[in-house]
Amino acid sequence: MKKAIFALMAMAAWAQGTYAQNTLKATVKEAEDGETLIGVTAKVNGTGITAVSDADGNITIDGIPDGPQSVTFSYIGYEDKTEKLTFPLAADATLTVTMSEDEEELDEVVVQTTRGTRSIRNVPTRIEFISGEELDEKSSMKPGDIRMLLNESTGISTQQTSAISGNAAIRIQGLDGRYTQILKDGFPTFAGAASGLGLLQTPPLDLKQVEIIKGSSSTLYGGGAIAGLVNLISKTPEEERELSFLLNGTSGKGLDASAFYSQRFGKVGTTMLFSYNRNWAYDPSDTGFTAIPEFDRFTFNPKLFLYFSENTEMNIAVNTMFEKRLGGDIEYVEGRGDETHAYFERNKTQRHSLQATLTHKFDDRNRLTAKASGTYYDRVMEVPSYKFDGSQVSTFAEAAFAQTGKKHEWVAGLNLWTEEFNEKHAGTVGKRDYTQTVAGAFAQGTWAAARWLDVEAGLRADHVWDYGWAVLPRLSALFKVTEGLSSRLSGGFGYKAPTIFTEDTERIQYAGVMPISPENNKLERSYGANWDINYVTSLFGGEVSLALNQLFFYTYIKSPLLMEDAGDNLFRMVNIGGHMDTKGCETNVKLGYKDFHLFLGYTFTDARTHDGDRSHRNYLTPRHRVNAILMYEVEDKWRVGLESYYYSKQNLSDGREGKPYTMFGLMVEKIWEKFSVFANFENFTDRRQTRFDTIYNGTVTHPEFRDIYAPLEGFVFNAGVKIRL
Repeated sequence: MKKAIFALMAMAAWAQGTYAQNTLKATVKEAEDGETLIGVTAKVNGTGITAVSDADGNITIDGIPDGPQSVTFSYIGYEDKTEKLTFPLAADATLTVTMSEDEEELDEVVVQTTRGTRSIRNVPTRIEFISGEELDEKSSMKPGDIRMLLNESTGISTQQTSAISGNAAIRIQGLDGRYTQILKDGFPTFAGAASGLGLLQTPPLDLKQVEIIKGSSSTLYGGGAIAGLVNLISKTPEEERELSFLLNGTSGKGLDASAFYSQRFGKVGTTMLFSYNRNWAYDPSDTGFTAIPEFDRFTFNPKLFLYFSENTEMNIAVNTMFEKRLGGDIEYVEGRGDETHAYFERNKTQRHSLQATLTHKFDDRNRLTAKASGTYYDRVMEVPSYKFDGSQVSTFAEAAFAQTGKKHEWVAGLNLWTEEFNEKHAGTVGKRDYTQTVAGAFAQGTWAAARWLDVEAGLRADHVWDYGWAVLPRLSALFKVTEGLSSRLSGGFGYKAPTIFTEDTERIQYAGVMPISPENNKLERSYGANWDINYVTSLFGGEVSLALNQLFFYTYIKSPLLMEDAGDNLFRMVNIGGHMDTKGCETNVKLGYKDFHLFLGYTFTDARTHDGDRSHRNYLTPRHRVNAILMYEVEDKWRVGLESYYYSKQNLSDGREGKPYTMFGLMVEKIWEKFSVFANFENFTDRRQTRFDTIYNGTVTHPEFRDIYAPLEGFVFNAGVKIRL
């Protein structure tokens, strides 16, 4: 009987403990000004009990067990606050929690492309950020240029425009390369005639970070940023010297040697990049044509930093590049050509630019930035029956004033951009010289409307000489639903001024392409929108990190400029009466567990051209693309990466359809304090177009090259060493 009584008492005590659950009511405020915080997450540690603050900053947490408990309050941009409480609390007790902003934010990155001072997680515009660590990783895989760096991002591809010379253009969300603006430190460097080879002539060793905006970005940067923009941001000098060297060799007969130096000496600092890239002709498939052309390239980029005072600084940069590139019949390129083996494509290019930026801070809130640049680009492109020889001089000048406050941030400015192209020899269509002048004014403001909402609005008005006005509004919003859940919605307008320099004309070396004229051509105008959802959390008690991002996009281009066959080997650039649109989605998943990181990406792209009653999917645009990267990284010791990429079928301009294919790569790097050694097995399953399709019709003497939709070089092994002194 006693045992039964004790059992009943124990059960009663257990039941009381089970059902002795409490409620905590709290109001969360900011420590500095006492404003309530919306979307704060409260977690009862050691349990699965959580709650989120409402529009008035109030939190109600139910089901808290009796006894001592610790409750942690978390919010983006603020230091975590932990309260230790003993339950049950006094009746009707309401806790007031004050949270302070996180002053350190060591893991935060301030983006430069938006021209503001906000960290990337507080910017309403969706920005993809490639850090210096990732750039260092990619430099082990492709030290000579940035093509691979961009091509491995979800929603971005690089389209090869020459079968034998390797020329390539970047595509974002299925749109041709001319709709993406590439910047170097905020300067438009790769426009017009310079666009076809720009990606292949930019070594990454002096880059600090890369910022990518997908969708219309013309409000701040003018014409050409319809599909998006890529801003290549250079390193700046620190007190501690940086001196690094990179040596690399490839099984594709390539050699890369680069050196970078950076240091600040009081009021003066400098950075310097020197790079030499060499490749001998390479034909792994025995087609008789170069999969990788023979080329020699020298790059020298010195930059001087002047720190006049704590509030005023200036930098002056010189960028120089010389390259000779020869592709074609392998026997001709190697000096064994004859009447049969006589086809070649020769490119000789040089680029010289001077850039200067002056920044003055009036106080902690107000600053003025003035910048100017001049670029000279010269290109000679020759095939057996035709020679293109032209030079382009472009200038850019801008003055902008910015004001930064706690709740508001805005920037306004004026700029002037010119581009003058001169052809040295008149062909069958005459010289295609042109001058474009664009004067613009812009303003953009960011407003922290609420704890859960940031809004960014901008407006640009450009006058394009001979083509009229372009007025470009833009609006973005960041919704902070909870600490781990946020969403961005943005839309804007854009335009592109017509030139003869497109992917289609590049493929035929501009031969027979008739001149552009204001009488026959007009601005391409666009509008587009992006919407993304971002979720970050941890699983299994914090052992696994998970980040999900889902993006939906749409872009509409009115009267796109297309190349039209005019007969007799002549081609006309025509603004069609219809439109082009691209829509789709991108999915990104990141998983982290200890030293392992898994990146998964999927892109669906439906890009179409509508001309009257006719409509077709855009050429060389896979509808489906999947990328997967598994990284094992022990800081300052090891870096191992395994990657794979799948491309679905693509429509080709000859009416056929390209084959789907999958590529794999493996990279290994062993790191010591002063140096590291690396090896990269790119495309080790040897997937190349020549294994499952042809690259040309006709004869080797008079080839007609088809669209290139898959790699031509196949499996390439490279290895090298990085030295840091």
